Amino acid sequence: MSFRLIKTDSLSRARRGRLVTRHGIVETPIFMPVGTQGTVKATAPDELSDLGVQIILGNTYHLFLRPGLEVIQHFGGLHQFMSWNGPILSDSGGFQVFSLSKLRRITEDGVHFNNHLDGAPCFISPEISMEVQVTLRSDVAMVFDECLPYPCKADQAAVSLERTLRWAWRCKRWSESQNPESRPLLFGIVQGATYPDLREESARALVEMAFDGYAIGGVSVGEP
Repeated sequence: MSFRLIKTDSLSRARRGRLVTRHGIVETPIFMPVGTQGTVKATAPDELSDLGVQIILGNTYHLFLRPGLEVIQHFGGLHQFMSWNGPILSDSGGFQVFSLSKLRRITEDGVHFNNHLDGAPCFISPEISMEVQVTLRSDVAMVFDECLPYPCKADQAAVSLERTLRWAWRCKRWSESQNPESRPLLFGIVQGATYPDLREESARALVEMAFDGYAIGGVSVGEP
């Protein structure tokens, strides 16, 4: 698995690249349909292929709850479960830390949810998030992070960022303990709310950890 930068626009920061995964090639930039619970709503896998879709997204939190890891394991991974042969990127569950804020409690160990289906307790730590994503057999996994709301005070954002960076390191450490042949690419997620200094701190710290790729998190949460 690898990424190659093919072209950089001389008048902007636009880039064109090629990501090679176990399940195929992704030409970037790319639109990635969301298949949160193992399906892109109202669209069959063969229709996605006909439309030229190269990669889809699945969600750790939702698939962890339903259908659950035993079912996914029975089918041999998310690709077989949903009959999709192309690359899959799995979100870590970090967005649900934001979207289900009334149903969760954050600790240093991880996040305690009262799940949105029946209120039963559900705990996700960085290590559990990684384990779920490996079980899904994702091509690209994301680190477990805290996605902050807007607005957010600077001191709250700073505390959250430090914890998110510690979680990122735990995700990387867990990933490196696994068989290299079975683990997915692991992407760090830049956080820091709307504060440029925190965003820069986050990006620099993640680069030092040397992830396979990097994402910009904490956007489209109500900011102007």
